[in-house]
Amino acid sequence: MKIIFVTLFLSLTLLGAQVPTNELASETSPYLLQHAHNPVHWMAWHKKAFERAKKENKPIFLSIGYSTCHWCHVMEEESFTNKKIAALLNKYFICIAVDREELPQIDALYQNIYKNYKGHSGGWPLNLFMTPQKKVFYITNYIPPKRESYAQGFNTLLPKLHQLYLNKKKLTLKIKELTHVRIKVDETKKKELQLSDFIASMKKIYDKDYLGFGHSKQFPEASKTALMLDLAELGSNATLQKDYFTLLDTMALHGLYDQVEGGFFRYSVDLEWEIPHFEKMLYTQAELLPLYVRGYALSDKKLYKSVVTETISMLQKRFAWHHLYWSASDADSKNGEGTYFTFTPQEITKALKYNVHEDAVREALGFSLEGNIDNRVQLNFDTDTRPKGFKHFQRALREIRAKRSYPFIDKKINTAWNAMTIEALYKSAYIDKKYAKMADENLKALGNLMLRQRELYHQTVPQHVPTQKGLLEDYAFFIGALIASYENSYDNAKLFEAEYLLSQAKEKFYANGLWYLSEAKQVKAGLNDKYYTSALSKMIQNIIHIAALKESLRYDKFAQKSLDALHNELQNKLADAPALARAYLMQRYGVVLLKSKRFNLAKSYKTIEKIPYPYLFTLNKNYNDYLVCTIRQCFSKSPDLNKIIDDIRKRYSLSLSLSH
Repeated sequence: MKIIFVTLFLSLTLLGAQVPTNELASETSPYLLQHAHNPVHWMAWHKKAFERAKKENKPIFLSIGYSTCHWCHVMEEESFTNKKIAALLNKYFICIAVDREELPQIDALYQNIYKNYKGHSGGWPLNLFMTPQKKVFYITNYIPPKRESYAQGFNTLLPKLHQLYLNKKKLTLKIKELTHVRIKVDETKKKELQLSDFIASMKKIYDKDYLGFGHSKQFPEASKTALMLDLAELGSNATLQKDYFTLLDTMALHGLYDQVEGGFFRYSVDLEWEIPHFEKMLYTQAELLPLYVRGYALSDKKLYKSVVTETISMLQKRFAWHHLYWSASDADSKNGEGTYFTFTPQEITKALKYNVHEDAVREALGFSLEGNIDNRVQLNFDTDTRPKGFKHFQRALREIRAKRSYPFIDKKINTAWNAMTIEALYKSAYIDKKYAKMADENLKALGNLMLRQRELYHQTVPQHVPTQKGLLEDYAFFIGALIASYENSYDNAKLFEAEYLLSQAKEKFYANGLWYLSEAKQVKAGLNDKYYTSALSKMIQNIIHIAALKESLRYDKFAQKSLDALHNELQNKLADAPALARAYLMQRYGVVLLKSKRFNLAKSYKTIEKIPYPYLFTLNKNYNDYLVCTIRQCFSKSPDLNKIIDDIRKRYSLSLSLSH
């Protein structure tokens, strides 16, 4: 597709045709570059754009999206390449495009306005109109070129908004209406939250019929799933543990997972997990890998091990670049959405032709063999494990796919997403030690690229030096990767670096008891974990972790202060803020530190990982015995690890009999 576009571009140039180019052509963001040849006079989010808006007395049209966003592509093809609509936009507005992955703090600012105004979360594309002074007077998501039953179209909306801007009285009223903050008086009395409160909340939000947390779509909400197992272990709750394993099985065996090459798609468009939206996001893989490692450690189920190894293999093949990872791959393929990943019934028959277990595979695939997406097959297994003959079937389908062109890949290198992937690789070392070595190489490469003059940067693209300063999420996840590295190698330098970056993050993003997304301190950090873990919650988890590893009451008090500031918000949300809930439980029930010399910890690594207490960390100390402590006291010492495990079980009333 790209070759065709380049050829067409050169042909038109040679023939003297005018190929439109706007200011986005000088940007590095893959999303902005996708719009560089629109007839819309796009500008990037720079001071220059706002100065022009003021000088020309024009309102701003701001469109926020990202390079693998399907509906962003649709809107571009329908409207931003439409010369008539482009003419209206250019005549009445200064047009600014924002890559939400490049500027997540700007996206968060306007997503908050959208949620406050509409009463529910938005999404992408996010489109809004505002004054040169950034006062928003209209906000929505996808806009069709012409009016539809569900939305106004660009062709009539743009003249209307132009007239609204000229009528200062109506404009003022509209701005007030849209930006009015709906203040809710929080009359909730602060109470100490109990484990039973979290368990009850989890049972309430988990749908046992459709197996997940969705209402119309199913996102693989890793933070909620991780909290589910924490609660199962803390409460010796076999039902919750069974739900955890069932959810892992469902995500791994249905359409959300790429059964052929490995890796998870961004979400399922249906409640049954059968039909995915075919984007693959780096952060999705990074957040789900530890769930399957944890599941494998507790159950030894081969499916979970396969998911981990296949997903990492997919990342290495499709996303890896010089020990770093690109951001995402597109849902759209050459012949339509998802066609790279799906198969015709005839191709399925061909792949099964010489398979001695053909009947078992067909039975496991069930209805999906008939074609579940426009007469094409997205693989779903109606079993709790893969059928006999799966490996042969998988190889045959890989050969069929090998003749196709892989979808567009966003080659942006995002610090936060790379860091969370590195942490996932360290955790995957439970399955294969080679992943720890891979993580070491990746952490070194990420630090070399993104840590400059001891300051962290947010993102860049290959062959470009990063220029955008790091955000709270970059610091939070990079610190998490350093902690994971320490717990793998016990290299104190990693712990010192994590502590240094924490102090820098506090200086940049923390003020008056609140954490902010960026150094500008415009937007407070939120608790939403739906797409990936809240940077705020991750940072608090890090502080608790560092407090334990450094045996520091100073950090422990800081963690408690951060949690206290968010207590009422957590109390109102409970399991809906799962990463913060995990931090609260970590602090409430206490981190357990298992101390011994490096040799002992390495020798017993797999046994330690199976201990069913979710907040157990290891610390390298020159002890021949094992010593187990909280931050304030030690409660068991023995050369026998089994004795230590038994003492942990007794102290926390844990049941070691929970199993899959």
